[in-house]
Amino acid sequence: MYSSAMTTVSALILHNANVLTLDPERPRAQLVAIKGDKIIWVGSDDVRKDFEGRETQRIDCRGKTLIPGFNDAHCHILASASNLLSVDCSPSSVTSITDIKAQIHAQAQKLPNGSWIRATGYNEFYLTERRHPNRWDLDEAAPNHPVKLLHRSRHACVLNSMALSLVSISTDSPEPPGGMIDRDLNSGEPNGILFEMNSYIDKKVPPLSEEEFEKGVRLASEQFLSFGITSLQDATVHNGLREWHIFQSLKKRGFLLPRLSMMMSIDALEELQDSRFPPRHGNDAMRLGALKGIITEATGSLHPSHEELDREVLQAHRAGYQVAIHAVEESTVEAAALAIENAINQAPVRCHRHRIEHCSICPPLLLKRLKSINAIVVTNPSFIYYSGERYLKTVPQEQQRWLYRIGSFWRNGLMPAAGSDSPVAPVNPLIGIYGAVTRKAESNDEIVPEEQISPLEALQMYTQNAAYASFDEGVKGSLSMGKLADLTLLSADPTRVPTEEIKEIHIEMTITGGRIAWCR
Repeated sequence: MYSSAMTTVSALILHNANVLTLDPERPRAQLVAIKGDKIIWVGSDDVRKDFEGRETQRIDCRGKTLIPGFNDAHCHILASASNLLSVDCSPSSVTSITDIKAQIHAQAQKLPNGSWIRATGYNEFYLTERRHPNRWDLDEAAPNHPVKLLHRSRHACVLNSMALSLVSISTDSPEPPGGMIDRDLNSGEPNGILFEMNSYIDKKVPPLSEEEFEKGVRLASEQFLSFGITSLQDATVHNGLREWHIFQSLKKRGFLLPRLSMMMSIDALEELQDSRFPPRHGNDAMRLGALKGIITEATGSLHPSHEELDREVLQAHRAGYQVAIHAVEESTVEAAALAIENAINQAPVRCHRHRIEHCSICPPLLLKRLKSINAIVVTNPSFIYYSGERYLKTVPQEQQRWLYRIGSFWRNGLMPAAGSDSPVAPVNPLIGIYGAVTRKAESNDEIVPEEQISPLEALQMYTQNAAYASFDEGVKGSLSMGKLADLTLLSADPTRVPTEEIKEIHIEMTITGGRIAWCR
């Protein structure tokens, strides 16, 4: 049975546990004592009676493994919520365009004509046809409904003919900045496949109803907690003050229980300053994170340009804000590194903690540059598992050895942290830990095995290092006296089981702020 009801007690003792504290001063223990929302003791079971009182709740962990709550350092909460209400077209649910059409057609039968159908998660690499669906495929499935089908990466989507008409995309439409409309080479007619245009499309598609929205957020919150995640770092590039107030309301009403570090668009800098939102504004429940920028190459050239990126990063840096730059390809990682280098050269700061998000391709000279500027790399180990087979077949051979160089990030002091990028990939941190430790794809193919790290290092990426990446290491990331009482109970110890068994570990209980938020 699963529960997400928040249980409140005046004191809580978890004993008879295999405690992995992630605190180098006391790496292992048997007992954690909590009062209010803070940890008051970490030690051996023989002091248990010193902390017991009439209203103390005691939890016998029966030798299971207690760790700091997982911290997803890069995810997209509202997109995850929307995803849970959409037609599932991910590789776990469909294997062909025929399957996608069947799923969408089934949804169309449930909705009045003219209602939007949202479908998500397709990946052309894993489809029998090995191509993107197009507008005509979706027209066959739902001719009387506008359809938006989102790619698993969230950097592409497909619209059917009705949807294209409603968002005013036609043969005469120009390409939006940084985006691309895929077209018939002869006629110029859009085929429905759009790259780097989701933000543009979302402004023209009716939003979810308030009831649907709240349902999705509750489901997403439950899902995060069910995987032991007590802290989230939302990396949505279009966040601004509007989204800040939305999240504040969700937190206040108890719809989103994990703690939140919310990134905002680097374009929101002026808005933040005008509204007197200083760096790290907020509290332990919800805080302003980095300012997020994104570099793409969908059109064959960098967007934004080097000059524009340098200007944006320098402005944010001078104002004292942390910057996080989405960069996947070698050229975009280099552009991000150059922009950070330029900013710290012009305005030196000892501990800027500027971040590179993803950093998928990173050859040696670029790795050296990232080390020289003390960049933090926030990457996605679960991609190795979920997309490894595709990388081996689509990434050029000469670049494959530079894929997700997590071992090298560690050896070069880049403090790598890990995020799911949900809903791009499932949220389960233990799959990410498995991917980082074994470097194995779901197909069992190995992806650059020399970049393997230890289970403890992988665990640190989702706890200590994730906290450091958001300036939160003083209050979370380890089980230490005085820190927030955010804990996760695992069925087994990922540092001691055979590595192949790491992905089979499940969550027994999730505690946030000293309260049981989820249990099995």
